[in-house]
Amino acid sequence: MTFYKHARKAWRNPSDKMEKIWRQRLKDWRKQPAIERIENPTRIAKARSLGYKAKPGFVLVRGRIRRGGRKRAKIKAGRKPKKSGRTRYTPKENLMQIMEERVSDKHPNLEVLASYPVAKDGIYKWFEHVLVDPDHPSIKNDDSVASAAEKSGRAERGLTNAGKKSRGLENRGKGAEKVRPSVSSSDGKSK
Repeated sequence: MTFYKHARKAWRNPSDKMEKIWRQRLKDWRKQPAIERIENPTRIAKARSLGYKAKPGFVLVRGRIRRGGRKRAKIKAGRKPKKSGRTRYTPKENLMQIMEERVSDKHPNLEVLASYPVAKDGIYKWFEHVLVDPDHPSIKNDDSVASAAEKSGRAERGLTNAGKKSRGLENRGKGAEKVRPSVSSSDGKSK
């Protein structure tokens, strides 16, 4: 077996020793900022499968987001609280895509290539994001990444793996006729 296959197997079936390590790890991550740049990926096999390479031009960022549904801002005008529609509101994007957009805002000179989940507890979910610098010479010369890096605003336009999932592009065949080219082009009938 290759190293990456071992890493995937260890991630799926963690040993008893890992539980103590992860508990301490999450304790440390809760004290860190919501968006933190990191040196090495926590899930090396997953990062490599999504296009990460350990060379200049690639940046890894860990992001934290609150779990559960969202709550709209309080309306200032007078009305019954029941009518304001603040609770039971869930955005169309999944949490990974929302986190990708926040990371993209934090690092405007970089493009989000892909993301993957790392951990979760009762309150938060953590994701790691692979970012690339489109102006870096090593990225421009790398054919496997250059075309994706040239597309500006990948996270905002839903071109990442999380974005495509929330747009319904993983569905094919019967029942997915209104998904392509986009939800808005078919008057929102696909969702």
